[in-house]
Amino acid sequence: MRRRTAITAALGVGTAGALSAVAAGAPGLLQRHPPRASAALAQAHPVAARSPFAAPRPRVVTRAEWGADERLRDPSAHYAPAVTAMVLHHTNSGNGYRADEVPEMIRSLYVDHVRRRGWGDLGYNFMVDRFGTIYEGRAGGITRAVIGAHADGFNVGTAGVAAIGSYGPSCRVPAAMGRAIAALAAWKLGLEGVDPRGTTRITSTDDHSRYPSGRTVDLPAILGHRDTYETYCPGRNLYDAMPRIRAEAARLQGRH
Repeated sequence: MRRRTAITAALGVGTAGALSAVAAGAPGLLQRHPPRASAALAQAHPVAARSPFAAPRPRVVTRAEWGADERLRDPSAHYAPAVTAMVLHHTNSGNGYRADEVPEMIRSLYVDHVRRRGWGDLGYNFMVDRFGTIYEGRAGGITRAVIGAHADGFNVGTAGVAAIGSYGPSCRVPAAMGRAIAALAAWKLGLEGVDPRGTTRITSTDDHSRYPSGRTVDLPAILGHRDTYETYCPGRNLYDAMPRIRAEAARLQGRH
């Protein structure tokens, strides 16, 4: 049975969809209004598993490990009650990178999101490279439902996951990357008992999304950026791979 989870927007977030600076199909919009958090969200506690479908937490390379300069970011953060959906992106950058080049790539993206785009930190909550390595994005988001800047109108209660590279029709999704995204989804969504094959009910907080602010819509628990915003992201091949990613995430949660 598909689980439906309701998220009622508790704050007005005007952050723009956080595709990287060179992302295809998405205009370079700056954050129009800083997030406003209620006391309840700002004081949210780390998420603990409350579901029999909680999957093991995969290895995540921390910000300290990839060399984030924490002096750059806005030290404040805002939290949702839970993460009940995952939004997939691609960075629309090159695909031929080596494993040892990824930390520098993430550091450059971090600087772009903070200094040029004005998002205060990385827009994405997580990033995954072509080798299947998962990286921590926005600070505070591994064990808590930190609100990112990755999906205009749909940042609250979602985790933004960026596949490093370009995944249009001529660029296949590496098997290791697909497995890593599935493992991340199985764990993060499993904390709230969300079936990765199901749907989530989310209320838009921004008129610049596909849905006007205040409209509640049912969306896949694992969705693409294009499902909420006028963009090509996350590329046709990654978008087409999402049914397999959902199925693998459900398997890792022990669902049949």
